[in-house]
Amino acid sequence: MNKKIRALIAVGGTGGHVFPGINLASNLIKKNYNVTIVTDKRGYKFFKETDKKNVLVFPSSPLIKKNIFLFIFSLLLILYSILRSLILLIYNRPNIIFGMGGYASFPICIAAAILRIKFVIYENNLIIGRANKKLLPFAEKILVSNKKLEGISLKYDFKTIEVGNIIKKEIINFSLDLKIKKKELKILVLGGSQAAQIFAEILPKIFKKCSDEGISIKIIQQCLTYQNRELSSFYKKFNIEHELFNFNDNMIKFFSKINLAITRSGSSVLAELTNANIPFISIPLPSSVDNHQLKNATFYKNRNFSFLVEEKDLKDKLYNLLKEIHENMSKLDEISANQRQYSDKHVYENIDGVLNKILNEKN
Repeated sequence: MNKKIRALIAVGGTGGHVFPGINLASNLIKKNYNVTIVTDKRGYKFFKETDKKNVLVFPSSPLIKKNIFLFIFSLLLILYSILRSLILLIYNRPNIIFGMGGYASFPICIAAAILRIKFVIYENNLIIGRANKKLLPFAEKILVSNKKLEGISLKYDFKTIEVGNIIKKEIINFSLDLKIKKKELKILVLGGSQAAQIFAEILPKIFKKCSDEGISIKIIQQCLTYQNRELSSFYKKFNIEHELFNFNDNMIKFFSKINLAITRSGSSVLAELTNANIPFISIPLPSSVDNHQLKNATFYKNRNFSFLVEEKDLKDKLYNLLKEIHENMSKLDEISANQRQYSDKHVYENIDGVLNKILNEKN
C-alpha cells in the first residue's frame, strides 16, 4: 500500500488484550498503516517506553451493579469515555478500527458505530467476551482465533471469520526440538499478568517435593519483583537449580532452555506455547470472566496439546503429574509432536485479506 491508511486499535487492560494489539499494530505498521492504540491505565503499563508515543490513555470501567452509587459512577465514566472517543474520532477519523476485547475497547467502538466508522472486533478466547458480545451487532466482522468460539448468536454467524491467534511472528516461526536425552524436567513457570504471586507461593513447595523424591528438576520462574529474594533463597536452600525473572514480553529467549511450561490459560500464551511446540501444564484462573480460561485449557487438553490441572487441585495433583511425566518423558515428545500439526502462520495474511476487502468496499 502506498497511501497511509489510518488504523486505531482499542485494547483492554490485560496482557491477553494488549499483546495481540501490539502484535497487530506491528504488522500494520510494516504494511504502511498509520497506527494509534487506545487503552486504559491498566493496559498502558504493558507498553515499552519507546512505543508509548503512539498510545492514548482513556478512562474505562465495567458497568458495576453492586450498588446504585457505583452503578451511576461507572455509567458516567463510560459515557465520559465515549464522549472523549467521539471527539478523537471526529478530529482524527481513522479508516478502520479494531476492538481487541476488554471493557476499555468498548467506548471507542461505540463511538465508531455512532460516527459510522467501520470497525472489527477480535476474540481470541473460546467463549466471547462481554464487551465483544455487546459490540457484535454493530461490528463489520468478528475475527476469531478458532471457529469453536461459543456465545455468538447464529444470526451473526456471517460476521465470523477464523483468522488464528495474533501472536509474534518470531514465535510462530520458532519450533522447539526437544530431543530429550535424560530424565530431567526443565520447567518454565509463567505467571502472566495475574498469577505470578500465587504461583510463587504454591509451586516452590511442590518443586521441593519433586527434588526430595529424586526428580531431576530445573526451574525458570516469573515472579513479582518483591518475591525475588525470598524465592531465590528458598531454591538455593534446597539446591534447586533456578533462574528468576520479572515481567518480560520476550518469552522466546527462555524457550530453548526448557522442555515443559506451567502457565495460566490465557489464549495468547497457550497459542504461543503450542506454536513453539512446548508441552505445558495449564492452570486456569478460577476467577476468569465466564470461566473462559478453563474453556481455553480444556480445548488444548482435548487435542493432546497439553496437560490440565485446576488450581483447587494443585497441591494434590501437580506433584503426581510431574512424577508421572518424569517417569515417562516420552509423554512430552508425544505432545510436542501433536502441537506440530497446528500453526498460526497464516494469521497476518488472513487479517490482511479481511482488511483489504472491508477497506475496498464502498460505504
